[in-house]
Amino acid sequence: MNPATAVASSPRLPPTTRSPTRIRKRAEHLPPVPSTGVSTLPLRQDRPPEPFLLIPFMSDPVLLGALLGYLSYWDWCCLYGVTKRVRALFEHKGEKARLLKEEVLERFLRTVAYSRWEGDREPLVLSLRDLHSYLHGVTLPTFEYARVAELYLQQRNIIPSLRDPSISDKARMMVNATRAYNRVVLRLRAQAESMASSQNLSNSNLAHPNGYVASPRSLPSNSRSVSRAPSPSSSFTHGRSVAHGYGSQNGHDGPGASNPNVYMNSLTGFRSPLFRTGRAPLLRVFIPSPEGDWLSDASVLECEAELRRAGILSDKDKRGSENKGINLLRLGDVVWDMAVGDDGNAGRMVWDGSYLIDLDYTYSPIGDLPKYIPGFAFPPSYFHRIIRTASSNPVIRLDIRPWGAQVASNLQLLQERARTETPQGSYHNVVRWVHRSSFNIRPPTVRPQSRGRTSVDSHSPVQSRIPIPNTTLFVDPGWYGKVVVETEGTNEALADLQDRCGPGVFPPRAGGRVPNMNIPNDKEKEEAKMVWRIMRERSRPGEIWIRVVNSKEKLM
Repeated sequence: MNPATAVASSPRLPPTTRSPTRIRKRAEHLPPVPSTGVSTLPLRQDRPPEPFLLIPFMSDPVLLGALLGYLSYWDWCCLYGVTKRVRALFEHKGEKARLLKEEVLERFLRTVAYSRWEGDREPLVLSLRDLHSYLHGVTLPTFEYARVAELYLQQRNIIPSLRDPSISDKARMMVNATRAYNRVVLRLRAQAESMASSQNLSNSNLAHPNGYVASPRSLPSNSRSVSRAPSPSSSFTHGRSVAHGYGSQNGHDGPGASNPNVYMNSLTGFRSPLFRTGRAPLLRVFIPSPEGDWLSDASVLECEAELRRAGILSDKDKRGSENKGINLLRLGDVVWDMAVGDDGNAGRMVWDGSYLIDLDYTYSPIGDLPKYIPGFAFPPSYFHRIIRTASSNPVIRLDIRPWGAQVASNLQLLQERARTETPQGSYHNVVRWVHRSSFNIRPPTVRPQSRGRTSVDSHSPVQSRIPIPNTTLFVDPGWYGKVVVETEGTNEALADLQDRCGPGVFPPRAGGRVPNMNIPNDKEKEEAKMVWRIMRERSRPGEIWIRVVNSKEKLM
């Protein structure tokens, strides 16, 4: 019997008896449903005798967008490189070329929530070269960058005629990949902020007819603060308390407002794995450093130059003034030199508005936020999982002197139970004394503008902001609510807390003089009064717990 005849005559299995795995695999390869723009096109009954013309087809944004739904990125690269005329369609500087390019960008960047710009002027325009370099870079694991950087540094010690050219090609490809990654991330940040601002303007529920904006307490939120009970660890609901003589025990309000960033995320619907509203972006550079994990000054300057080459930082002339380009970097943006590696916070720096600065290693072996970054200028969770911490409680710099009077009036000496771990690994319940207080950061009052004005925004509210002392920055709305302050129950810890609240807030102590840390020309002691730890296990939206960091926790 002929095998071909036997195969052809063998009966096919009915659809009901086929395995689910086979049906699922076949469904994965089926083309998607045509878009609405394609399904509504009129169909011609007579087929033209001439062959199919590719250029007129690809020059139509509607037809190109429908075709891209059936293509993978590899298929698109093959189609893009068919002829020079196809590539010319996307290289012109007209409106039609821009629409064609946006179809391609939306197709292959939709997994990171990219969408075309709907505003007056797009702050950062992506190109197809950026798309190609970005997709090429994200396919590489992060440890591959450090491995190639090590090989690249080894090649510098070899005679040029004996060097491996593939290593230089890989290093150049990684440089282009990091540049494109930064451009995509900052473009997504601008898109998220544009969506949030447009939602604020169009949502009438955020503004009241009386001319003031609703506070975050009255906004609907999907966060856990709506359904979660008051914090069980709060000193005002349980525990044995002893008044210390500075105020009443009931001088506290309820839980504060939830984080407005959570509300804006749910309002705009922007969700991206590369950027999250209310979090710091993690930008990338690839600068192989001969010094190893600790970047030298020359390497840091080269990282800044690489950001300028990426087109996200304006150039500077010889006098130090900005002369051209755009500046998309902001205070608090984190930059990571991937050539160093992914061990802890190695290679990570923070942009302070003018320069890249290293992390601070005074209280942590892997680094914390630099002392030049005020914590009140950002949401409490702004650097969460961006700058790694040695413990669950990150170090932050806060100046609580504007609220020192509230801390003094609400101060209590409490006895609480805590669970500690012994060097042998076992846990014990111990009783300790702590000084605990709190202060409320209330949203500033919003006053309506004068109705006598004839401008378009004459009825729009004017909202003031809370300034941060000794800076030109303002308190982020993520801190609005209650802030609980805690320190040890010793006299030394109490004196430290009193000095952090500013002079004249607490009355003079009986039996001795409070140690004064405010010594002129002693910046180290002045900066030590700003160091706190955010207690994540006790914090919640609208109620942030912070603990004093004393000199005993210093590592260097």
